Amino acid sequence: MQRIFARIRWSIKYTSTGLSLMNHLFVDNLTVIDFAYLDASRGLVGESWIVDVVLGGELDDQGMVFDFSNVKRTIKRVIDERVDHRLVVPTGYSGLSRDADQPDAFRWQLKNGHYIDHHSPQEAVVWLEADRVVPSAVATLLQQELHSVLPANVIDIDINLREEVIEGPYYHYVHGLKKHLGNCQRIAHGHRSPIRIDRNNHRDHALEQAWAERWKDIYVGSEEDITTRFVDTNGVGYIRFDYEANQGEFSLTLPEERVYLLNTDTTVELIAAHIADQCKAEWPNDAIRVKAYEGVGKGAISIR
Repeated sequence: MQRIFARIRWSIKYTSTGLSLMNHLFVDNLTVIDFAYLDASRGLVGESWIVDVVLGGELDDQGMVFDFSNVKRTIKRVIDERVDHRLVVPTGYSGLSRDADQPDAFRWQLKNGHYIDHHSPQEAVVWLEADRVVPSAVATLLQQELHSVLPANVIDIDINLREEVIEGPYYHYVHGLKKHLGNCQRIAHGHRSPIRIDRNNHRDHALEQAWAERWKDIYVGSEEDITTRFVDTNGVGYIRFDYEANQGEFSLTLPEERVYLLNTDTTVELIAAHIADQCKAEWPNDAIRVKAYEGVGKGAISIR
């Protein structure tokens, strides 16, 4: 479990009534948002952002800006429900096409002419009023949501979204787990994940880098979820995934070059096992240990 560091600090702020003291409370590492978003060039991107929160306002009857016991119960819940394990779609992008008859379906045209089709229940998507997905735009959305649920004495809300500092190779991947009973069942959610591979008890940086390159902005899909393979009029190959889960029906069509297929589900345990098996096939006489992350500070280990 991540430690939550918190304290109260004081600052000077100009208000309509003049210069006044304002109380600020901050919580670093409140949570991690694991989600996916669409980019004009990169396509479908998996991401993990660490969330820091600063609240400013008047002290309540307890002498607090906001009770720390409520931080996770209220603020973390709103952040998780609004963005975590969702697909963030910037509505200001010119290559976005939506069907009025199917409000939950859309097409995303990439700059290279390829496209991505997506259909899912409404709760799996976040429509962001911006032309691209950046931390400041998502933070503004979350700040607006929080203003409606926090007490009136909380005047300022500042959310900082940041990437984990990773020493070594990492990749951005997206997947969906149809058998999962929670939000991982959504067909397009993702992670920014480091990887560690040890061969004969020594870290193999070249192998790590090779997998990071192989899975750069990749969709890791299950072969059993494929319903269609086709080639469009421009000669581009596509793969369509469809499945029904607890939350409803999901569909995703991607250029084949942006997909990596497993013959299993795509849990992080099975991802770690797959990478370990592939490394073992390349180095059959060596001891292989793969530590595959799923976002920040969690994942699976596979030994061969």
